[in-house]
Amino acid sequence: MVRGLFGAITMGVLVACGATSSSTAAAGTEAAPPLEAGQAEAIFAGGCFWCMEKPFDKLDGVLSTTSGYTGGKELRPTYQEVSYHRTTHYEALRIVYDPQKVSYDRLLEVFWHNVDPTQADGQFCDRGEQYRTGIFTSDPAEIAQAEASKAEAAQVLGQAIVTEVLPAATFWVAEEYHQDFYKKSPAHYSRYRTGCGRDRRLEQLWGDSAGH
Repeated sequence: MVRGLFGAITMGVLVACGATSSSTAAAGTEAAPPLEAGQAEAIFAGGCFWCMEKPFDKLDGVLSTTSGYTGGKELRPTYQEVSYHRTTHYEALRIVYDPQKVSYDRLLEVFWHNVDPTQADGQFCDRGEQYRTGIFTSDPAEIAQAEASKAEAAQVLGQAIVTEVLPAATFWVAEEYHQDFYKKSPAHYSRYRTGCGRDRRLEQLWGDSAGH
């Protein structure tokens, strides 16, 4: 296996988050719409956003998941700009949920079990600042919950956690071809996960709690 900036080459097939033959450059992305009454949001960066949607879509109380970009200062970033380090954004996931049905603590638990929080230079085979892990918080309660869960994760793993707890920033909705990619292109998605070694590493870290 040859590991590169955007993914891994396995059996001669490029498997990379965001790299598809149908991808096209966009004029720019749009900010996520405001929440409706009774809704809440959680924003997590966990490496390739393709792989972060499915675990949360399974949860009762999650209303939607959206792949996008956050944590950067540039306006309307595109995938091409983010992937080639022309912005300061993370690939991230916006989860809109019903707090009466699922708690923020439960979302944090699912987040940890789907990332390698000990890896500072990206996630799995995807290397670069845009693939770092992060929890983007919007109020003191979320900060406290995120920090508490981070401490618990460090205790469970017995290792230092490099995932940062950061202030929420504008969430820019990624291009349409990224949304629900695991449903739209299941074969490509499966090749990417396998080639990137994501599930293998999650099992090493979390054992039976690994989120796949």
